[in-house]
Amino acid sequence: MFPACDYLDLTHTKHGILFPDDSPVWAALTRIESYLEFRLQREIRTQVPPGAFIGEDVFIDEGTTLEPGVVIKGPAWIGRNCQLRAGCYIRENVIIGDGCVLGNSCEFKNCVIFDGCEVPHYNYVGDSILGHKAHLAAGVILSNVRLDRLEVTVKTDTDILPTGLRKFGAIVGDYAEIGCNSVISPGSIIGRRSILYPLSHFSGVLGADLMLKTRQTQQVVKRKK
Repeated sequence: MFPACDYLDLTHTKHGILFPDDSPVWAALTRIESYLEFRLQREIRTQVPPGAFIGEDVFIDEGTTLEPGVVIKGPAWIGRNCQLRAGCYIRENVIIGDGCVLGNSCEFKNCVIFDGCEVPHYNYVGDSILGHKAHLAAGVILSNVRLDRLEVTVKTDTDILPTGLRKFGAIVGDYAEIGCNSVISPGSIIGRRSILYPLSHFSGVLGADLMLKTRQTQQVVKRKK
């Protein structure tokens, strides 16, 4: 149940070994640290501008642009032709594909970002996986810890599945779009090409090619003097 191939095109990552066929897609989150420990080689193939901080265990491929104010603690593996904009904060155990945009005031921790992803403005991506060309609009938060700090579960229409994880944000499938200022609760799974309206709060499993519409009730009244 929930194999990676149902949500992610593994040809759009160099790190497909993280996703064995016999495990649910979120199991990759437990493998990132050990994968980087054995496979990561420190090398910076691009210019580092003044004001950027790069930690010891970091690989950055050629063509990637770093702006002043970028912080990469590492371990981190960053692909080719990415844009890392001012204020981007990459913490530990982060894998970024090719051609990604990581923007201002965005924080990343223990996550896998597939090729072509855009995470450009005021986002938090913790203990999560973003598929090929997935896009988080401004202010989207992938919450990764329950308020009660208990194990994160995945809630389907018929069942509640244990994950064994205390920290697990979301799986966002290929080409999925999440609208501005939305909050995705821990253990959520969003299918390929699905769209969530701005200001949505979502928890659970959303299938492929669906739209989650969020409507506000508004009232205009005369201002009192």
